[in-house]
Amino acid sequence: MKKTIYIFQSGELKRKDNTLFFENEEGRKFIPVEDTQELMIFGELDLNKSLLEFCAQKEITLHFFNHYGYYTGSFYPREHLNSGYMILKQTEHYVDETKRYAIAYRFVRGAANNILRVLKYYRGRGKDLQGIIDTIDSLVTSSANAQTIPELMAYEGNIRESYYKSFDIILDNADFTFEHRTKRPPKNELNALISFGNSILYTQVLSEIYRTHLDPRIGYLHTTNFRRFTLNLDVAEIFKPVLVDRLIFSLIGKKQLTKLHFAKETGGILLTEKGRKIFIEAWDEKLKTTIKHRALNKEVSYRRLMRLELYKLQKHMMGEKEYEPFEALW
Repeated sequence: MKKTIYIFQSGELKRKDNTLFFENEEGRKFIPVEDTQELMIFGELDLNKSLLEFCAQKEITLHFFNHYGYYTGSFYPREHLNSGYMILKQTEHYVDETKRYAIAYRFVRGAANNILRVLKYYRGRGKDLQGIIDTIDSLVTSSANAQTIPELMAYEGNIRESYYKSFDIILDNADFTFEHRTKRPPKNELNALISFGNSILYTQVLSEIYRTHLDPRIGYLHTTNFRRFTLNLDVAEIFKPVLVDRLIFSLIGKKQLTKLHFAKETGGILLTEKGRKIFIEAWDEKLKTTIKHRALNKEVSYRRLMRLELYKLQKHMMGEKEYEPFEALW
């Protein structure tokens, strides 16, 4: 599996013959082109057309994030895997309300099941979460009665609102309290972590979509409109609890991230560069972690699981096999 390279500092990204390197006042760092799948760029970067042509040739995607850690856009190679047939199938499953609902419902159910898995994991470690688990169980059961996508989204919102109430119980840390969900900018440290982690996950799923026949612009739970991408937001819902949230609980619980890794800025709270590096290092390790895949009967990484999720969607749309979302079983 190819690697993700993260660039936090500002400088120049250059091509020299058949290599890439990043350079600033601290020196020059070469990037292993053949082993690189994408670059996640957080710093201010100078680059030129020759470099972009080389990245396209080597099928390396560049993802850009702004000063606040939010995804702003991507440069990706001409879609060599683009499939007219698959775009037609994706569109067919979007414009047909019944088909769209069937996929959207599975995204909500998959996310809810993984949320419950996380809650039961921490309940098993002495956290008083039974009331929240019962509430979400009830919402999941009731969500089967939803008739439209907006109704389904309402259930999804209620499930997540109930789930967020568990964060303070799980963390039990006065420096990291949830209060309520705030974005752009986040109003406290925990919200800043959630926003940053989700942004990284959305981009990671987007990278995996580029390597399938699917088009990231056609989503099912999140409405396809003038927003650039929606399918990655859909698929990310399934992985948020087991990847982003579990990682946040671990980093805070082990005191790898503390209040000192955050800064106040423009009316909100943001991770410092050091804080981002700590999160990304742990995130990268998490993606490499392997679990036993029931269907394949072998160990696969979480990163690979994202790609497999997309392949399952392709098969669903081609009528080969009904899509069933990934559910963690630890």
